[in-house]
Amino acid sequence: MHDEGVALNSGHWRVRPLREYRALASKKDKKDTQSGNRTIALNRSARHDYHLEDRYEAGISLQGWELKSIRAGRMNMGDAYALVKGGEIFLFGAQITPLIQASTHVIADDRRTRKLLMHRHEIDKLVGYIEREGYTLIPTAVYWKANKVKLELALAKGKQAHDKRQASKDKDWQRDKQRVMRRHNRDA
Repeated sequence: MHDEGVALNSGHWRVRPLREYRALASKKDKKDTQSGNRTIALNRSARHDYHLEDRYEAGISLQGWELKSIRAGRMNMGDAYALVKGGEIFLFGAQITPLIQASTHVIADDRRTRKLLMHRHEIDKLVGYIEREGYTLIPTAVYWKANKVKLELALAKGKQAHDKRQASKDKDWQRDKQRVMRRHNRDA
């Protein structure tokens, strides 16, 4: 008696077992979480300080306590940057604050250097841009993708002070323009 529910099927009512509802609901929940990338942390100052060009996706080599802390939302990328050392790419300055209940036999270093996982041809391409053309690797976002933590890296060139001022003016102008358009449409 507890296993039955009522559903409207093509204009006719029929009895549907409750387990079918649960199965449909769990499929919908899984689809919602898998369809979009769930953002963990953003580097908001990157767009202000750099001209971002190409973007690349990299995996991050993490320890167990770091993954638990990331699931709890304890990651900060404010001062993070990436460097190439010995043909490999490493993430510096990203802070993952350890949880209180972290294991006692592991010494948790919140700003340790983490290795980024990329294909060899991607690393070689990035090394070429960095060494020959003077680009910098800036981490812009960390997100979940299929139960793995991924990092978005951007090839960037630093902005000059006048570029930052001009970008700020353009942003203010776009905001004012939107306000005027909304006000005009409301009055019409």
